[in-house]
Amino acid sequence: MFVDKVKVYVKGGDGGNGQVSFRREKYVPDGGPAGGDGGRGSSVVFEVEEGLRTLMDFRYQRHFKAPRGEHGRPKNQHGKNADDMIVKVPPGTTVIDDETGQVIADLTKHGQKAVIAKGGRGGRGNTRFATPVNPAPEIAENGEPGQERDIILELKVLADVGLVGFPSVGKSTLLSVVSAAKPKIADYHFTTIVPNLGVVETEDSRSFVMADLPGLIEGAHEGVGLGHQFLRHIERTRVIVHVIDMSALEGRDPYEDYLLINDELKQYNMRLLERPQIIVANKMDMPGSEENLEEFKGKLTDDHPVFPISAITRQGVRDLLLTVADKIEQTPEFPLHEQTEESTRVLYKHEKDEVPFVISRDDDGTFVISGAQIEKLFKMTDVTREESIKRFSRQMRGMGIDDALRERGAKDGDIVRLMKFEFEFVD
Repeated sequence: MFVDKVKVYVKGGDGGNGQVSFRREKYVPDGGPAGGDGGRGSSVVFEVEEGLRTLMDFRYQRHFKAPRGEHGRPKNQHGKNADDMIVKVPPGTTVIDDETGQVIADLTKHGQKAVIAKGGRGGRGNTRFATPVNPAPEIAENGEPGQERDIILELKVLADVGLVGFPSVGKSTLLSVVSAAKPKIADYHFTTIVPNLGVVETEDSRSFVMADLPGLIEGAHEGVGLGHQFLRHIERTRVIVHVIDMSALEGRDPYEDYLLINDELKQYNMRLLERPQIIVANKMDMPGSEENLEEFKGKLTDDHPVFPISAITRQGVRDLLLTVADKIEQTPEFPLHEQTEESTRVLYKHEKDEVPFVISRDDDGTFVISGAQIEKLFKMTDVTREESIKRFSRQMRGMGIDDALRERGAKDGDIVRLMKFEFEFVD
């Protein structure tokens, strides 16, 4: 099965917790705090593996949770950092954040890596909190939670040339003739239901990769037929070979077919029309094809070369392949996403400041505090130690939560909930 789009959940590992401990050595009178920091959590890293061709593996494993860092130890021993979690993906994979729609990474080359979910830093041990006022603190942080997100993986096949056209115009036959690929060929529509790749070698020893893409029909960009599932695979091609059935055996006008397919490409992504296009007039061995070709050329207004061929008899195929190879050499790669050179250009993006906390009221009258920043602080607080709880209270006061609760009408003794924990408001 060819799988080219899948939704996956990834979570970086949490940092290890800091340690609360003190030196207790016989001849060290002022031992002091000796709690070590926790180790860094593992990051989820995607790496391109050349041998993979589809996203099939992600159908069976859709959750990737990286291990956490090791907790801090006594004697100021730092916890061990967790090794990154490496996930293999096929070349041509685009990683998109499901919530924001932002492209996180575009992975095309073997061995290329990208951090998808960053691991959390380790919590600080009590050595870090020693001050002249409090030389023996019983405070330590829990590890920072690892980044978690839902992502969309899209596979866009890596091919130099993409064959497009209506169903049954001879795309699969052409691919089978010019390469060692064995696509399914039959006399009915939508025989090809997955993209087929073949390596083509010309007589002057040049080679390129050609993709036979499932037939497009009118409305494909809106989800009609099979073509909408595979239009994304055309985005990486340098040259588009537009195959047209010049025999018109099915009663369609070849020029109308040409206009409809180009309109579908334009509706899906206008940048596809920037690619050089070669028109292949196929089935020239059939009766009436010569007349239809003359009529087609008379209507054609675009400056695209037209190659009359017969994929069955291989008539005209040699010249077509040489021209395609020339076009590939003359055409640079088209980047899917805008890339800026960090050394020469700085991109400033306006992003809305994240609200540190939100206060709401539950049906039972409980005040509820929520927000990514305050929840992260709470997760990093060791609630089993009184000094850590006092420190968290000071952090809440510094963020303005106490004043915000008073403004919402909170009084002494009211219940306040943060995540799954409840406490009384003290005015």
